[in-house]
Amino acid sequence: MKKVSFVIPCYRSEHTLPDVVAEIEDTMGQLGQYEYDIVLVNDSSPDGTFDVIRKLCGEDPKIKGIDFARNFGQHAALMAGLRHADGDYVVCLDDDGQTPAMEAGKLLGKLEEGYDAVYAKYGHKHHSAFRNWGSKVNELMLRMMLDKPAELYVSSYFAARRFVVDDMVRYENSYPYVIGLVLRATKNITNVVVNHRDRKEGKSGYTLKKLLGLWINGFTAFSVKPLRIATLIGAGCAGIGFLYGIYTIIKKLVNPAVPLGFSSIMSALVFFGGMLMLMLGLIGEYIGRIYISLNNSPQYVIREKINVEE
Repeated sequence: MKKVSFVIPCYRSEHTLPDVVAEIEDTMGQLGQYEYDIVLVNDSSPDGTFDVIRKLCGEDPKIKGIDFARNFGQHAALMAGLRHADGDYVVCLDDDGQTPAMEAGKLLGKLEEGYDAVYAKYGHKHHSAFRNWGSKVNELMLRMMLDKPAELYVSSYFAARRFVVDDMVRYENSYPYVIGLVLRATKNITNVVVNHRDRKEGKSGYTLKKLLGLWINGFTAFSVKPLRIATLIGAGCAGIGFLYGIYTIIKKLVNPAVPLGFSSIMSALVFFGGMLMLMLGLIGEYIGRIYISLNNSPQYVIREKINVEE
């Protein structure tokens, strides 16, 4: 029998997590051809989420619990879960019940067909307008920076084969980005349509600040295209400045009485100065990440494990 490991990053889900786990257990009871276990990673949630995880682990030895010492973010929690998942297939989903665990069989079916990874695609998303906007920007960023196929839809609900997970967990730098790791490992990826539910309680933990950090992490961790774009912009600005200089000289020769213009000079200085600062900031972002990685800053720090064999 093949084994399926479910990985769930948890944050502020003390009321929704038991239902998600129960749904997984009911679903896998119907899929009798698989063994399974569940890895719950508490990302230092300020509520009673880990108390719920501790209770669930005590009721079922197939459930593993991991507690972070502080908040490291969803992608770090996923990496911790992946490292403690030993299934032939690994399924990652959310803790709020919006991603239907009862349809995990659809993802597993696509893996059985021979695909290396499968992402759930929602027929109708029940996210807020802000979250939907963030998803569209993230989609554009993935296509531009990480060469994601245009027809592939990515989400937080996905399944992958063992060799893909093994390659993902080799990444030990301080800024994990799970989607980039999947795309780095394989291009044999497909979608399967599932339902998307309304959020039972609370709201999404992704603020604008967190979304910006996620996007910056995505294109600086797995792509040098931003540096190449900065180079092209710099070359373009230099060309514009050169042409404008020639235009200024010709204008002065044709009509010496025309003043050069203080405002135009200041506009050019502000524009090119701003572009230089932007490019230097981008280079500094890369250098800062290299520095932090060289200092062996951890992806996460685990305070406690339950039902986890070392």
